[in-house]
Amino acid sequence: MILLTAFVVTILYVGRQLLIPLALAAMLTFLLAPLIGYIERRIGRIAAVLIVVAMLFGVFGGAGWLLTRQLIDLAAKLPDYQTNIDNRLNAIRLPTGGAFGRFSRSVSELQKQSPDSLEPPANATGPVPETKATTAPRSRNVPAAQQPMPVRIVESQSRLPQILQTTATGLLGPLGTAGLVFVLVIFMLLKREDLRGRMIRLIGQGRISATTRAMDDAGSRVARYLTTLLLVNVSFGLCIAIGLYFIGVPNAALWGAFAAIMRFVPYVGVWIAAAVPVLISFAVSTSWLSPLLTLGLFVVLELINFNALEPWLYGSSTGVSSVALIIAAVFWTWLWGPIGLVLATPLTVCVAVMGRHVPKLQFLSVLISEEQALAPHEECYHRLLAFGLDEANDLAEAYVKTNSLTSLYDSVLIPTVTLAEMDAQRDELDAEHRSAIHRHIHDLIEDLGSAPPSKSQLAADKQVAEHTPFPLSGPTCRVLCAPARAYRDELAGAMLVQLLRQQDFDAENASAALSSGELLEMAAKSDPEAICISVVTPSTLIHARYLSAKLRAQLPHAKIVVGIWGASENMAGAGERLRSSGADEVVVSLGEALVQLAKFSVSLADEMIPGAIPDYEEKRLEELVRLHLANGTREEVFDRITKRLARIFEVPIALITFIDRDHQWFKSQIGLPEEIAEAQQTSRELSVCGHVIGNGEALVVEDLTRDRRFANNPLIMDRGLRFYAGVPLHSNNLSVGTLCIFDIKPRRMTDGEKRLLEVIGEDVMEEIKRRDSVGPPSVLVA
Repeated sequence: MILLTAFVVTILYVGRQLLIPLALAAMLTFLLAPLIGYIERRIGRIAAVLIVVAMLFGVFGGAGWLLTRQLIDLAAKLPDYQTNIDNRLNAIRLPTGGAFGRFSRSVSELQKQSPDSLEPPANATGPVPETKATTAPRSRNVPAAQQPMPVRIVESQSRLPQILQTTATGLLGPLGTAGLVFVLVIFMLLKREDLRGRMIRLIGQGRISATTRAMDDAGSRVARYLTTLLLVNVSFGLCIAIGLYFIGVPNAALWGAFAAIMRFVPYVGVWIAAAVPVLISFAVSTSWLSPLLTLGLFVVLELINFNALEPWLYGSSTGVSSVALIIAAVFWTWLWGPIGLVLATPLTVCVAVMGRHVPKLQFLSVLISEEQALAPHEECYHRLLAFGLDEANDLAEAYVKTNSLTSLYDSVLIPTVTLAEMDAQRDELDAEHRSAIHRHIHDLIEDLGSAPPSKSQLAADKQVAEHTPFPLSGPTCRVLCAPARAYRDELAGAMLVQLLRQQDFDAENASAALSSGELLEMAAKSDPEAICISVVTPSTLIHARYLSAKLRAQLPHAKIVVGIWGASENMAGAGERLRSSGADEVVVSLGEALVQLAKFSVSLADEMIPGAIPDYEEKRLEELVRLHLANGTREEVFDRITKRLARIFEVPIALITFIDRDHQWFKSQIGLPEEIAEAQQTSRELSVCGHVIGNGEALVVEDLTRDRRFANNPLIMDRGLRFYAGVPLHSNNLSVGTLCIFDIKPRRMTDGEKRLLEVIGEDVMEEIKRRDSVGPPSVLVA
């Protein structure tokens, strides 16, 4: 590789006289090809090429004529500025103190002691010192003052031919190169398809598709870059010309055109172009304002171009990193001189494209491409290994500013866990570092979960909502995330649980330390509507299939989703094997899992389950009739109980209800909506208390919207009810009514609170029995 590189560089240097015109012609061909293609559809290729080249020649000729006129005008004015220049230079006073002053005095002393200072002035009358080189032998009888002066014979020769030869050599070389470039451009434009085909055959060697893509990529990038650069530079030169005109600098059009041309030279061209008008403004102005304004004009415009226009217009048009462009500019300048500096960016773009599309040259793309050196998950893994949690946390925070939290987990953290596990399997990562990485990722998950959602995450939530026919704030299902085998699977499950809870799911993550039996026992106890089995490489499908089969046997009605996080190959066969083991769906990302579980919530929401009818229903109804309870009348003693109940549990709604064959009657209530309170009854089918009557035991629902029995209950959904707790009221061992409370937000109920509610229910039955023993009350409260 070193020998090949040296050979290529040698060829580029030795053949620069031929390669430079070829490169310039290719650059102009890239620039003019879109315009030629647009025109040739109307008048034909030959006419289009000739017209465009003639226009180009006219533009260059007109610009050259204008610049020549401006230069002649400037040369005519320069003598007028001589006096002002002398005055400005004389006005400059050098400092007399300090190091600079001492240096100036030392130079003056040295000048006084030089041999030239020994020569007498022209008007001196004293004797002239004798030197061997300047005096002839004196005659003894001739005084010194009368000695003849030596005569020097100078041959007169005209230098005009030499000047003409030098000027012609300096002009004919660039003119010859320009003429050759124009000829090459004409033939390249006429035969561009033929040249393209020959390049594909020469470079591609049978890989026509890849070579075509590479050439299209290089052509589009170079053409887009050159077009944008031309527009930016022309606009820059126009602004410079206008600004210099108003500042008062002579020949403003000349300096504007010079600035536009010099800006094609990267990095230094604009400051070379700025130096001349700054000096001219210094010469013509009587104050320092004009030079400062001229310099400020260049600085401000270049800052605007560099920081605003070029990043916005160029974007990723070059595909080369800024450091690579600087190194390429130095390399091509060393190789080809100033022309190499102009061609540095287009040539480097072509090299980067070759590295992107040719496998053997991929190292070039890694070295000079603007693409990130490491993928986000590789960068995260590197930071966790080298720097720890802080650096990885900075990377995660920067990532979620432009991406969703779901994308961070899918594209960064889960692949990071996979990299660590694979290195551990190859014995390239010891157990201590592996545990540290797991711990750091767990801390990252907790920190990110406590942060407010970013705009990207809100957009991702909206995308999930678009895949579901109901708002995610509505009914959802209980989800259990089960690791297939190891702690890596538990980490991915923790990420999914966090995302599910942000969508108001009731989600729980099982520990990887549980045995399969303990995991099945936990699943049976929590009774989830959906289970997600988490699989992170190198966990295999065998573990997922085993666990899926066990869970299907234990919970036949639960929906089972298997998440093979990050998998991309042979998913069809894997999905079939998992479905045969009991899985309902197979997903490969957390985003897909969110959508799928949201769809399961829709199916759960369609199933509202009314309360069961107890076996003793007829006897229960007879007991209601005997107690005169289901008559819809309110009694003050029961109203005092519901008020106290609402105050004790700090809830907005407290009820004493009795249920007959078709209705739920409110014997006493506080907090019900006005229309329901006036009706004093609702349908038994819609009542939550009907489930207490059917089971004959206390019922606590921490969130009604997540319970499939009440997920589509209009009474609950329309009123925004979330929490329910009720105990049965027994008479002769028959459940005739309930004492219950509602809240508009989810909450948990302790065992002590549940026991207190049961005690108050017993007090209600004691009051009913006392009332039954003395007869119905004579005073009823409306």
